Amino acid sequence: MPRSLKEAQTWRLLSQVFPLLQTVMTPKPAGPPDGGWGWVVAAAAFAVNGLSCGLLRSLGLALPDLAEHFDRSAQDTAWVSALALAVQQAASPVGSALSTRWGARPVVMVGGVLTSLGFVFSAFARSLLHLYLGLGVLAGSGWALVFAPALGTLSRYFSRRRVLAVGLALTGNGASSLLLAPALQLLLDNFGWRGALLLLGAITLHLTPCGALLRPLALPGDPLGPPRSPLAALGLGLFTRRAFLVFALGTALVGGGYFVPYVHLAPHALDRGLGGYGAVLVVAVAAVGDAGARLLCGWLADQGWVPLPRLLAMFGALTGLGLLAVGLVPVVGNEESWGGPLLAAAGAYGLSAGSYAPLVFGVLPGLVGIGGVVQATGLVMMLMSLGGLLGPPLSGFLRDETGDFTASFLVCGSFILSGSFIYVGLPSALPSCRPASHPGTAPPERGELLPDPQVALLPPGGPHSTLDTTC
Repeated sequence: MPRSLKEAQTWRLLSQVFPLLQTVMTPKPAGPPDGGWGWVVAAAAFAVNGLSCGLLRSLGLALPDLAEHFDRSAQDTAWVSALALAVQQAASPVGSALSTRWGARPVVMVGGVLTSLGFVFSAFARSLLHLYLGLGVLAGSGWALVFAPALGTLSRYFSRRRVLAVGLALTGNGASSLLLAPALQLLLDNFGWRGALLLLGAITLHLTPCGALLRPLALPGDPLGPPRSPLAALGLGLFTRRAFLVFALGTALVGGGYFVPYVHLAPHALDRGLGGYGAVLVVAVAAVGDAGARLLCGWLADQGWVPLPRLLAMFGALTGLGLLAVGLVPVVGNEESWGGPLLAAAGAYGLSAGSYAPLVFGVLPGLVGIGGVVQATGLVMMLMSLGGLLGPPLSGFLRDETGDFTASFLVCGSFILSGSFIYVGLPSALPSCRPASHPGTAPPERGELLPDPQVALLPPGGPHSTLDTTC
């Protein structure tokens, strides 16, 4: 055999073996870095949340224009946002499963393209059915591919400051509402709903570069290959755990009312006698309270002073009470009024809802272990979609039957209060009658896996926030 041919074969063999050796021999960090590139991932997750949930919250401003253009009821147009919300959340486990197979980066980038195409398609809609397909199905599917993978990747980069990092990422919701609500109203006034949707298609395309920033992180204990079955990838086995089952039922009920203000807070302000920009101010006040509370509650939860399940039940109940207050606000005198009572109620709702949001994801490691966080994140979104699909249409139906949104907010607030009451069944949600024995220190993290699945991840403040208590 010629010498040159032997050399070529040798180099070809080395080119195949060397990457494998490099992967095996490259040292992995002992655990999540708790910083570094993790803050870039947090910024990317911040933008992803703003261009998904934040944009969906502001989209309610366009519903009156859609109802007038197509001569349909508030209930019919509410299905546009309800479908987008339901598809985004119901298909989130699919986004988590795809990210475990191919990585979060390509999945989020594809999701950004789908979301943009959904808005562009809807800009040329000739009927509500086109909007259901464009915004509801296509854009909703794109959002389903971006949220859970981005938040799951962020959880891999942090340990001690995980809830704070998640809270920072989730402030993208409030910040986006604060910026996009007046911007969308301006677009509607100057370009109509078609031009506004077309421009929103260009804005949502920025989800693609956000996905490119989700650098994969190799951690000790990572599985050598993807899950062998679709059920394992979706994480449906988590429902066999009692604590997660209680959490699932409560979260589904909370979802029945949590997203109604996303769709009907602005129309409710208009019904209460405020002008277009007065309604924008109401949405903005709720968004500011929401954003600030997510950061503050994230920091508070990481201190370990109060058990996370107890915080979850408490702020869930306050969110339900805030919705009741929003629904009971009286009608203002004229459109030039600032609507002080409604602003106060919206601010209280924003503070409580913002505090609740990071706790939903922050409590997951204590319930399912760090190994199930990525799948559990997608399942949480799916659970909330069960109520999210019901809440906005029910709210629109009650508005059509009663003439205003008072009954809508009262009923949806009751859903949230019911879910918060079920959270009381979680471990450590109630004070113990006697001190429970403290187990040994939890084993160190190994990537997304814990050596013992029976040991929950303990917060930095101590073991009291995840321990079962008995009376």
